[in-house]
Amino acid sequence: MLVPPYDVISPSDRVAFYERDPHNAIRLELTRAVEDESSTDYSEIRETLDAWRSEGVLVRDAEPALYALRQRFTAPDGGEHEREGFFALLHLEDYAARIVRPHERTLAGPKADRLKLIRAARANLSVVFLLYEDREDEVARALDASFDGERAQGYGDPQGSRHTVAPVTDRDRIDAVARALEKRSLVIADGHHRYETALAYRDECRAARPDAGPDAPCEWLLVYLANAYAPGTLLLPIHRLIRKAPVPTDAAWSERLPGWERTRVPVPSADAIPDLLARHLAPLADRHAFALDDASGTLRIFSRRTAPDGEGEGKGDLSVRVIHRDVIGGVFGLDEQAVRDGAIDYPKSALQTARDVRDGRGTAALYLNPLTPDDVFRVTAAGEVLPQKSTFFYPKLPSGLVFRLLEDGG
Repeated sequence: MLVPPYDVISPSDRVAFYERDPHNAIRLELTRAVEDESSTDYSEIRETLDAWRSEGVLVRDAEPALYALRQRFTAPDGGEHEREGFFALLHLEDYAARIVRPHERTLAGPKADRLKLIRAARANLSVVFLLYEDREDEVARALDASFDGERAQGYGDPQGSRHTVAPVTDRDRIDAVARALEKRSLVIADGHHRYETALAYRDECRAARPDAGPDAPCEWLLVYLANAYAPGTLLLPIHRLIRKAPVPTDAAWSERLPGWERTRVPVPSADAIPDLLARHLAPLADRHAFALDDASGTLRIFSRRTAPDGEGEGKGDLSVRVIHRDVIGGVFGLDEQAVRDGAIDYPKSALQTARDVRDGRGTAALYLNPLTPDDVFRVTAAGEVLPQKSTFFYPKLPSGLVFRLLEDGG
């Protein structure tokens, strides 16, 4: 059974997934109880993996393949979408090579935990999600996957999405995909900790077996790749919930945000927020803009002109950076340390953010417009990273579709 990525599963959901199915993919990702993580060596996960293979629950394909994936899903706004991509092995590259680019910073704790897991399991169990830039869809044409073929298999997940996996074994098509990707850099959409853990494990393997060579199993990683510019690749905003800082007065807003235009929109209820944002905030995508909601019954929309590349301070700057600097820092007075210490929450949707502020979980909500693929590729090409929780590539990739053993060329 498929499950969400390990890092978004709540403690209570762990237990529910464990109890739902004896072959749930969570058993290859997490301990049943959070408190067991610090003491486990994850040996039981390798035992489970071996048992499932013996029982025929997991079957290793006899020939190399790319695995095309079509996902049909419902977005938070209710729209139906379809995203296509594929699973493949990627040669691990250090960030300095600029072939694989991060867009956010990582934390030491999660990487230490995942390193324990990969040492014990000797397998890639949770896949890193990467994006490539392909405005002409050249890679998809080279792949030419058949999702209606007899080898295609369909799966559902707990979120109601439908996943169809189709193996592509034709050597010419595989080579064509590899050639099409040779000239493209990749951006990590989801899985920074897993990618960096794979690098650390690779370095351990190199130290233990310096003669293993560049094609040793630990030099490669199972990844999922999707075209950032394809219609079904959704990049959604992540909104901010100010937890405790008081909401400034109108006079303070005017003083601390000079040059910003402001409009007010009545809010009949939390449920109206998504529609109001679509009508009043989304059209301001070409400006620095955000909406302030303090549960007072009025949504305040702030915006100002962006400075194009080459024009003055903040030229070409991203709205999410401007908002963190000028609003979260300049207006609410929350510095980077306060943000790291939990002064802000990041609810999963605009509707949830609106409900949270009305339930007293925060003093104010800041709603943002999404970044664009151009924003992400421009920032990462410059070797920069984005502020925390700037991007949400929707939907996240579930665990359980494809695994890869790190033995015998895996």
